[in-house]
Amino acid sequence: MRRAAVSIPSNIAEGSERSKKDFARFLAIAKGSSAELRTQAYIAARVEVISRADADHVVEESKQLGRMMHALAKSLLTEN
Repeated sequence: MRRAAVSIPSNIAEGSERSKKDFARFLAIAKGSSAELRTQAYIAARVEVISRADADHVVEESKQLGRMMHALAKSLLTEN
């Protein structure tokens, strides 16, 4: 879970230093890491490594972050 969580801002940071098209691609990679984190939270709660409340918090935050990254990538690809 830590690796997936660290991967999200790392890909955003790396992409921000590139072209708009590449940035959008790195946002997609970060969005994938967000989905990976969400899946791991579901599994961790299921096997009782973390509480259901903590898993729900991670899931909601990662969904919100995913929506923000999608919107940013879309705006980058539609700018002139």
